[in-house]
Amino acid sequence: MTLTENRPDKLWHLHPLRVRYQETDQMGVVFHSNYVTWMEIGRTELIRFFGYPYKKIEEQGMLLPVVDLTCSYVAPARYDDLVLICTTIENFSPVRLSFRSEVRRIKEGDASVTQTMQGTDLPGELLLRGGTRHVWVNADMRPSRLDKAFPELYKLLAAASGDRTDQEEGN
Repeated sequence: MTLTENRPDKLWHLHPLRVRYQETDQMGVVFHSNYVTWMEIGRTELIRFFGYPYKKIEEQGMLLPVVDLTCSYVAPARYDDLVLICTTIENFSPVRLSFRSEVRRIKEGDASVTQTMQGTDLPGELLLRGGTRHVWVNADMRPSRLDKAFPELYKLLAAASGDRTDQEEGN
């Protein structure tokens, strides 16, 4: 079971952005690859919210490459739409980290939008549902245990994920 599945207490980070003209295609909708970029923005902003910009993580000798990506397109975003990138930690272990992402269209001045929220009832219209899986590696691209290499960040992510780690991890 994933950490976010059926958990009313799950923490989501919400990052608004406005669709730029350059992100649309000839049909006037957001080109599909831009959603992948938005998912990356969501997860880096989530980690930044916890006090660790990705640059600081790299300075500690840790990298977090994507090893798997999923996304399901539900409805198109269009130029000048206001969208919300919603990101939460889905699975967590000393070696692996997975994020769940949703991109949602919101209305101008939506009062329900905050930087974070808990629960399963996210604001706006669902446009995309997806996620990414990652493996912590060192500068030599070898798997590395976050709890040993960067214990401060490990503790923070453990707390953010509800202190539930993926027990299948035997490394």
